[in-house]
Amino acid sequence: MARDGSETRARLLVEAERLFAEVGVWQAATGAIVRAAGQRNASALTYHFGSRQGVLDAILADHGNPIDAHRGDLLANISADAPGIRDLVDALVRPMTQVLDDPGGRRYVRIVNQLSDRFPAWRDAPTGVHQTHLERALTILESLASGDQAAIREARLLAMIQLMTVSLAARAGELDHGQPNLDAPSYERHLVDVLVGVLTASGTEPIGPTGA
Repeated sequence: MARDGSETRARLLVEAERLFAEVGVWQAATGAIVRAAGQRNASALTYHFGSRQGVLDAILADHGNPIDAHRGDLLANISADAPGIRDLVDALVRPMTQVLDDPGGRRYVRIVNQLSDRFPAWRDAPTGVHQTHLERALTILESLASGDQAAIREARLLAMIQLMTVSLAARAGELDHGQPNLDAPSYERHLVDVLVGVLTASGTEPIGPTGA
């Protein structure tokens, strides 16, 4: 691709990321992305990415691939024979909290939070996204979660993923608009504590009718 083509693609990617985070992945008009990138050709985004989904996948890959590489480094230090739930959750959380230091990282977590309908299919990676280490960690966590049925353990894992992404997106908003109550290390520990609790909480007996 010619240099000007590469620059155009980069500008489109930046503006798509911004508008997806601020307006919404499905609400942001592709024409608005093209105009924000300074392009007169209405089909510029289609030319470079094929579709809205194509540019979304490119955003997820740009941020997600380095995150998964970082996650792999953390997992390499965890015992393969007897991995602990807290260590695994920490390996999920830490790479995500660290990207919150960057405006692009904050936009990324806000975008991911909008994709909750895809979380049940977490094993199906978007095009170009490397998530080998994510899948490994989630697979082990699902097996270690509380619950005597596979469906319960799966539900706990999905609840953990949803809570993690909601919390990260909220944290991103706090950082963008003011000083959050918790500093970065405290927030990270808090999030790990909460997610471990979701996975390990004991079940309760159904509450039946009471009274004479």
